[in-house]
Amino acid sequence: MIYLQLFISYLKIGFFGFGGGYAMLSLIQNEIVVRNQWLTNNELADIIAISQMTPGPIAINSATYVGYTITGSVWGAVLATFAVCLPAMTIMVLVTRFYLKLHNNAYVSAAMKGMQPMMIGMIAAAALMLLTPDTFVNIKSWLIFAVCFLASIKKVNPILLIVLSGLAGYLLYYPAG
Repeated sequence: MIYLQLFISYLKIGFFGFGGGYAMLSLIQNEIVVRNQWLTNNELADIIAISQMTPGPIAINSATYVGYTITGSVWGAVLATFAVCLPAMTIMVLVTRFYLKLHNNAYVSAAMKGMQPMMIGMIAAAALMLLTPDTFVNIKSWLIFAVCFLASIKKVNPILLIVLSGLAGYLLYYPAG
């Protein structure tokens, strides 16, 4: 039963997750934490952090981690990953087939323009979801964020920022934990 619920949840996320992985985070949080209560906000925030650091799209990585965490099996990871990818794969096969006919269509262009503000809203909702007091927001996190933000403006290598952030997190949080 858990496998069917997991499949349906990630299929919904895949179908309605316009705007990419970050836009899907609020959908993932709603399905996994709020609706099904499989994980807590803290656990989901940890999975999202790991998903951001590993190669590949965040929605697919998080589906893999959540599927494994919820079911305790590789099959749960495979099922959640397949479910989140299935809608996009299906839509892309259909869209590429008709792309040349539809790319100048006024209705399609208008629909895409109408979805842009929604995508921004979904990304903002995902950011706000991570800013709840029971997750990781404290002065140490803001310090790491500020340093990385300023360093990225100065064009510091993102891989270096990831490594240094992990080191800073270890130094700032491990002794306290």
